[in-house]
Amino acid sequence: MTHGAFDRPDRYPRSSRYDPAWVMDLDMGPHPLWQLEDLLEGAGLAPGSRVLDLGAGRGATSVYLAREHAADVVSLDLWVGVDERRAVLSEAGVEDLVTTIAGDVRTMELGTAEYDAVISVDAFEYFGTDVRLLPKLVAALRPGGLLAMSTPALRPDPYEAGIPRHVRDVVGWEAAAWHAPDWWRRHWELSGLLTPVEARWQEGGRDDWLTWSRACRDRRGATGTDPVVEMLEADAEERLGFALVTGRKA
Repeated sequence: MTHGAFDRPDRYPRSSRYDPAWVMDLDMGPHPLWQLEDLLEGAGLAPGSRVLDLGAGRGATSVYLAREHAADVVSLDLWVGVDERRAVLSEAGVEDLVTTIAGDVRTMELGTAEYDAVISVDAFEYFGTDVRLLPKLVAALRPGGLLAMSTPALRPDPYEAGIPRHVRDVVGWEAAAWHAPDWWRRHWELSGLLTPVEARWQEGGRDDWLTWSRACRDRRGATGTDPVVEMLEADAEERLGFALVTGRKA
């Protein structure tokens, strides 16, 4: 498979070095490396940083963190088993840089001052709205540690304008957690535990998502309609996209 539109070295120079077929085979949603590269732009993640990859899926983000940032990664996921992720990490040659664990971040122990960064791509919407979780994540960070996440978002926020019909028909009530960047900024700021908090809308995120979803559909050889592709195509006003949020332990 040729890279074609997936090279994009002008916007995602690091992610463009990864075979899109490899990322597609690990598919669990929008392109995770595009989100991660944008999220960490200017974050100053130092080589050797101990990083919790929260909601690591099938392991693409853990591979990226180990390769691109020389991080000491703890890869955590609830849905994808340890053995499956270890096979991906081994094939990528980063198994010595990544510790793979399974569990539910809401109920497991994370320890105190264990990590230089907690990073989550396309997973925070499942647990991050809980006001009780944020203090737990911050406690796991070392002083000045980074909390950074990318998550599907709606603008305006669903609590202000409801969930658009084309989104509700596909995602249902779960889209209530697809908060706008300002909601996440306020949510983190209210804790008093992170400063500064920066939250932004990822420019072109909806188009990225649509491009990727079409490619994954084609790779699967799917026939008929694809609900996610239809949802994104119906989003003419670009109300769908991603919120990218970062904060430092105060």
